[in-house]
Amino acid sequence: MYPLAPLHNPAGLVGYKSFSKLLPDASQTFVFDTAFHQTMPAENFIYPIPYEYYEEDKIRRYGFHGTSHKYLTQRYAEITGKKPEDVQIITCHLGNGGSITAVKDGKSFKTSMGLTPLAGIEMGTRSGDIDPAIPGVLMQRHNLTAQEVDNILNKKSGLLGVSGVSSDSRDIENAAKEGNERAKLASKIFDDRVIETVGGYYALMGGADAILFAGGIGENSITTREAIIDGLAALGVKLDHEANNCRGKEVKISADDSSMDVYVIPTDEEVMIARDAYKNLAAE
Repeated sequence: MYPLAPLHNPAGLVGYKSFSKLLPDASQTFVFDTAFHQTMPAENFIYPIPYEYYEEDKIRRYGFHGTSHKYLTQRYAEITGKKPEDVQIITCHLGNGGSITAVKDGKSFKTSMGLTPLAGIEMGTRSGDIDPAIPGVLMQRHNLTAQEVDNILNKKSGLLGVSGVSSDSRDIENAAKEGNERAKLASKIFDDRVIETVGGYYALMGGADAILFAGGIGENSITTREAIIDGLAALGVKLDHEANNCRGKEVKISADDSSMDVYVIPTDEEVMIARDAYKNLAAE
């Protein structure tokens, strides 16, 4: 039973046990994707359900992709010459899995994933946030088990479920260009979920200095970035369309008269893990 991140932790433990057997004298470091988000205030991680479920079962928002969001925060500080504690940004890790984080004073303030990576925006095969009554309805109407519904929401929903085409955003973009209405709908849902999340975090933080894009979609999808920034026009953010015409490289893509900076910053979770491992070894 893996109550936290059941899709990921079992595989991680397989790796740990295998290396422990093969290299018994080697030091091992666990780097948790949830760690960066432990700075969230209670109002941003407590769910409005009976409080005893938090106290007894630790049901709360944990957040994920923390290694990526931390890297983006530190890299933006380096680019702009700021101290990390002076950074006020919204980081968008958009890929087959996606999450958005409000970073206030260099620390995670709120993030879109929750108790599990299923929460938040629409993803490749994950639904993201839905009416919490839907699982019960599906179980009753289709005689499904809780595990079957969990499988549907994690592996058969999102871009794949809506479009019926693919979980890959590149396939969705191509299908939309060819006139596939469900592919267009899947893309629209994705863009709008990101827009409303970024806009909400901007309001909660009282403003932000920058929006950062990372992940497979965030780093490579020109049209997705354009749709999202155009959808945030009410905040005064503007895109430099020529600068945005790029894939997979670090670049500022906001216009000179934009209210906020917008950057594409390819994430590097591996280097963050290596740095944490190095710190752990140095402390031994």
